[in-house]
Amino acid sequence: MNITRNIEVPTGNILIGKGEKGLLEFLSLADYGKDVNLNQHKKVIHQELMPLTEKWVITISTQYGCSMGCNFCDVPLVGPGRNATLFDLCGQLIAGVNLHPEIRSKRLNIHFARMGEPSWNPNVLECGKWINEHFSSEHDVVHPVVSTMMPRHNEWLKTFIHAWMRIKNRLFHGDAGLQISINSTNEAERQDIFNGNACTLSEISQVMQGIIPFGRKITLNFAVARWEIDPRILLQYFNPSMYVIKLTPMHRTATAEFNEIRTLGDYTESYPYEHYEAALKDAGYDVLVFIASKEEDESRITCGNAILGDLQP
Repeated sequence: MNITRNIEVPTGNILIGKGEKGLLEFLSLADYGKDVNLNQHKKVIHQELMPLTEKWVITISTQYGCSMGCNFCDVPLVGPGRNATLFDLCGQLIAGVNLHPEIRSKRLNIHFARMGEPSWNPNVLECGKWINEHFSSEHDVVHPVVSTMMPRHNEWLKTFIHAWMRIKNRLFHGDAGLQISINSTNEAERQDIFNGNACTLSEISQVMQGIIPFGRKITLNFAVARWEIDPRILLQYFNPSMYVIKLTPMHRTATAEFNEIRTLGDYTESYPYEHYEAALKDAGYDVLVFIASKEEDESRITCGNAILGDLQP
């Protein structure tokens, strides 16, 4: 894939490449490390990054734009969701790692999470198999993650999710991920958040019926804003033995700011998340509190951002 633009940011690079149907956006990033931004109960500030030899994160787009219209996300500004080809998906990965061809990382995280809803694109499943075949020998651990908001109008959703979980459990021996964006336990709020396009919690639990994760648990993600997070409701649908809860800031995208959706207080501190964390732990869930630095958010590497949206008329 030909890189048409390389934007250097404090933690790495935002890349724009020429795909088979147009421009795609993807990321190559370093990480602060879990001793800085994971469950630390302290302010996250920009500081020295882990070397890429320790951890490397590549985040790729699965669609050109997105049609889901979530009320906090800038990606729909790029245009409707058209599926990236398998060549596009693999091309983003190759272009990302070729920024530093000399690096062999102890952990390469690959996130299907920049632009688009992955479950609409069956090429994501083929890419997962391709990653296992072509990347696993080049890095010590390769950890691919699918992030989905569980679109209710996707008739192939259950087929996709169950196929990905087989790839996770079997090809990657449990060391791959599925992250489901939940954000609220109130269905009226979720209807608004996801523009009426997401499954209800009951429907998600039905899609997940029969799945038993091997290795890593399935992640339920909550971008903490003004929305309800009620552990009692979660327990009706999601067994703590199979699901882990992830709390993150509501990142300051243009769309989120326009809709006045934000984390209350200083999102780089731990206090906006602590009462949710305590209640979820009391309910029996493992909880990950993952906080971005101000520099990460302002450089627009975080979820819901899309540089390509700036180029639209």
